[in-house]
Amino acid sequence: MAVERTLIILKTDAVNRGLCGEIIKRLEGKGLKFVGLKMAWLDEKTLREHYAHLASKPFFPDLIEFMSRSPVVLAVVEGRNAVELVRNLCGVTDANKAAPGTIRGDLALSTSRNVIHASDSLETARKEIEGFFKKEELFSYKLSNSKYLYAEDEL
Repeated sequence: MAVERTLIILKTDAVNRGLCGEIIKRLEGKGLKFVGLKMAWLDEKTLREHYAHLASKPFFPDLIEFMSRSPVVLAVVEGRNAVELVRNLCGVTDANKAAPGTIRGDLALSTSRNVIHASDSLETARKEIEGFFKKEELFSYKLSNSKYLYAEDEL
């Protein structure tokens, strides 16, 4: 199993509802390492590029308006199978269908106000990380508790 990096965005609803700490705690509690973290106010151009795959959807204008209401928290997390792990921790996009115990199942209220974005594949993660972070904003380091997260043969 590979150590991967993936992008998460704590959306405007997470920021305004004071949920960022809770979400970060859940990700760190699962052994994910934050290697990049910042707050940013995303402009319309950036949002249109990021969500280009949804441009034909009827909810697209609302999504752009929603995501530009306030700053978001951008993060890159690293860990064993990070893309899949983060997606599982988030739960399905529709918060009403997300399992209890997942971030969306416990903290979100709807499909469009679902508190977190997570890259859906390793390829998407690489593109999204490059789009939101400069190389000098990402860090490589070893967690002091790494011996307690995985066995040597699992890395």
